[in-house]
Amino acid sequence: MSGFVVIYGNPKRGQLDAMFNRISHRGSRWQEVYASPNIMMAQNYLDADIPGASDDLKIFGNHGPDIDLKICYDGQMGNWPELAARYGIPRGPLQEESLILKLYQKQGTGMFHYLNDALFALVISNGDQLLVARDLLGIKTLFYGWQDGNLYLGSELKSLVPVIDEVFEFPAGCYMDQKGQIFRFAELPQKPPQVAHTDLNQIVEDIRDIIQRSVTNRLDFQVKTGSLLSGGIDSSVIASLASQAYHNRFGPDARLPTFALGVGESQDIINARLMARHLNSDHAELVVGLEEVLAVLPEVVYYLESFDPSLVRSAASNFLISRYAREKGIQVLLSGEGGDEVFCGYLYLKQYPLAELFARQMECLGFLHNNASLRLDRMNLANSIRVVAPLISGELLEYSLALPAEYKQKPEGEGKIEKWIFRKAFEDLLPPEVVWRLKQEFSQGSGSAEVLPRYFEKVISDAELSQAQSQFPMVRSKEELYYFQIFTEHFGHGRALDTVGQWVCL
Repeated sequence: MSGFVVIYGNPKRGQLDAMFNRISHRGSRWQEVYASPNIMMAQNYLDADIPGASDDLKIFGNHGPDIDLKICYDGQMGNWPELAARYGIPRGPLQEESLILKLYQKQGTGMFHYLNDALFALVISNGDQLLVARDLLGIKTLFYGWQDGNLYLGSELKSLVPVIDEVFEFPAGCYMDQKGQIFRFAELPQKPPQVAHTDLNQIVEDIRDIIQRSVTNRLDFQVKTGSLLSGGIDSSVIASLASQAYHNRFGPDARLPTFALGVGESQDIINARLMARHLNSDHAELVVGLEEVLAVLPEVVYYLESFDPSLVRSAASNFLISRYAREKGIQVLLSGEGGDEVFCGYLYLKQYPLAELFARQMECLGFLHNNASLRLDRMNLANSIRVVAPLISGELLEYSLALPAEYKQKPEGEGKIEKWIFRKAFEDLLPPEVVWRLKQEFSQGSGSAEVLPRYFEKVISDAELSQAQSQFPMVRSKEELYYFQIFTEHFGHGRALDTVGQWVCL
């Protein structure tokens, strides 16, 4: 997890510095600027991004004598070991960046075929030519805009607002060349693939193998690492696998740090406590009240760059627990984010017939780029923490899409069990109370989904909401109006509003 800003055309150092200063939280350990007549590129990294690197590390120009290219990069690669072996890239500082540049040298824009298990936003340039790209799901954020013939790029919206008038979200699954032309290199499937997996025992084994490999490839414990633990199936599976890896690395008595948050004695706190006892983790709880949540909302909206209520609520909880983990010295946090999108875990999906599930899953995945995934990236990086989410895996998603719909939402009686096959795959690893716990959004489980709407219903009048809606019809509630006002204070009422994705329900 890192950040970058770029100006291409006739760059001015003052503008670049103004942009770069806005994203210092994304990487305070290493920062470097590359400048040429046609392009300026600035990149920063956290300690956890390049563990063990020397103080004199060169971010630009550290990729081998045969590579005359510069790269700005924010991402994680699940298939790095396989590709690195094929292309002879050694482990070490900037290993993923070196691999991507080697792929670009060998494959050109065909390199994206090899990055199907990677999350990334990147810019590659030799000083004249330019390539800009963002991963298929848009997990890594990227924004751009044109002004006075210059192209401006940045990891966050806030980095562009000081220097240009109109900012756009860079489209997911696309790349741009130096002419400013945008091309699509990947897209979500329009129709379901043929069902390829039907043997239940083999499916269970495959899912466990894929997720185990995803954890192993993304986790090395070179810096102090912990795991978020809400007590739901997603975070519990990741914490359990990480705990095993922790024992392998540090010995059977070592205890993985885990963290849970609740607004009061919430359901998350209770279930996380149960799971922590099961794992014998080094568990920490942060129990907060409404006042603590309200106090951080302005920061949350600023760093999140959204006013969607469902997202802001969950992000507030995430911000608080991430900050708490950082105070405890944690530099990397594991997250169970992605399980609902991969295995159809959202409760609203139950209202649709199984024949519609694929289309609804694609719709759900389509929300990631400007809604659900923002919490993962922004709330942890706001506290300078690297986050690792093994369930957001290209290999796992591809496998899941070829499963029968009834394995993801299994009919039972008059209802359905969401993420049934995922639960089945890990039922012998976790307590039954965790495996079969009903899905709750993070904001519901942590308690913020209950207290915040009630609070804003009292403090904002019907007249205030009506007046706002007459000018901005996208504002759907009093709670959303409060977040909207904070957002527009920082980012204005222009194109920035178009970058905000609103969830299907409040």
